[in-house]
Amino acid sequence: VARTASTVLVTGETGTGKEVIAKAIHHNSPRKAHRFVAVNCAALPETLLESELFGHVKGAFTGAVATRQGRFELANKGTLFLDEIGTMSLGLQTKLLRALQERAFERVGGNDTIKVDVRVIAATNAPLPKMISEGAFREDLYYRLNVFQVTLPPLRERREDIPLLIKHFVNKFAPEAPPTISQGAMRCMMAFNWPGNVRQLENAVERAVTMRG
Repeated sequence: VARTASTVLVTGETGTGKEVIAKAIHHNSPRKAHRFVAVNCAALPETLLESELFGHVKGAFTGAVATRQGRFELANKGTLFLDEIGTMSLGLQTKLLRALQERAFERVGGNDTIKVDVRVIAATNAPLPKMISEGAFREDLYYRLNVFQVTLPPLRERREDIPLLIKHFVNKFAPEAPPTISQGAMRCMMAFNWPGNVRQLENAVERAVTMRG
């Protein structure tokens, strides 16, 4: 799918590596020479998120002292990664749907239509079909985003990856003198369910490397 321009929806629990997948798609695509721009939709309130995505004109709201480009414009010719898409309000979902359909939008407070060429990758740990049935997510937006879906299984369902990830993180945090992992420690780490997935495993390895005597 990286070689196409199709919109991708990456699903999986927190910490499974959804942004890593998004970056891998971008860096293996014809757009790799252009920007990869990421937005965490859960990190901003609706009013700020709209401005973050589409930009705003001077005077559009209190504090808008200058015209500002949004992430869609910054990602022109490249890839826009929308993380935690399930937290977006219904009103903003409508505006996002239009931007995806028309490849065009207006800045907040502006009247000029801006056209862009952006490949969108969205990610969520929320059950979007369930949210659709509850009226919390637009069905038409779901199908616009879910042209191609990549589902990341939790770490507990791919335990064979744990030794490889541990080795990678050990080398990352102690590149000059990577410590040896005992068989007992490896068995314990293989048996643990890792509710925080790869992010939690990375944290545990970094802490162990830091605290070793």
